[in-house]
Amino acid sequence: MTYFGWLFDGANWTGPTGILARLAEHLGYTALTLLVAVVIAVPLGAWIGHTGRGGFVVVGLANGLRALPTLGLLVLLATLTGLSLVGPIITLIVLAVPAVLAGTYAGIRNVDPAVVDAATGMGMRGSEVLWKVELPNALPLIIGGLRSATLQVIATATIAAYVSLGGLGRFIIDGLGQRDFGMMIGGSILVAVLAILADLLLGGLQKLIVSPGLQATGRTAPRRLRAVPTRPEPVREAA
Repeated sequence: MTYFGWLFDGANWTGPTGILARLAEHLGYTALTLLVAVVIAVPLGAWIGHTGRGGFVVVGLANGLRALPTLGLLVLLATLTGLSLVGPIITLIVLAVPAVLAGTYAGIRNVDPAVVDAATGMGMRGSEVLWKVELPNALPLIIGGLRSATLQVIATATIAAYVSLGGLGRFIIDGLGQRDFGMMIGGSILVAVLAILADLLLGGLQKLIVSPGLQATGRTAPRRLRAVPTRPEPVREAA
């Protein structure tokens, strides 16, 4: 009970270094990172998916960025930019972009070609097809990529504490330095709970904005209709 007592001590929730203040800092890092990642990855993934050009770039970029060691990148950027917010945010953006980029690209490419052809046949231009047909049908995978990126960023934003910044990771680093295991366990629990709540929130948002038909089928496009025979079947004569 001693290890968990820190988390339920009201004195640890208030003040400039309390849980609420650190939680606000952690959410701020996460929101800023995801905003920049979405601004970069969604237009790029949508354009590549729509045009069909540069698909290998998405695969290579996603795999390459995921292979980068997060802590090593943070140390390198901290050396170049100093102990500021720039290094951690760039590190988190590099971590978040691959998931959002891959989700957007896959969502656009998985839209049923018959739906795209029908929209084109109705006189829609390329940009109209992208905005009115492809992106709405790709929303499940786009949000799926965003959910994955959110979980990764929330869990990894604790590295900001390595360069003397705030966030929930402060409790883990400070607890380790002070050998306060209650603080360490409490900080870890807070990060895990925050990640779970964020995922549930995005899951609820997905149900609100994604078409029920796409949710029911689990696909990004309606099923193809079977071909209707052009010739009527011969009518059998009554016996």
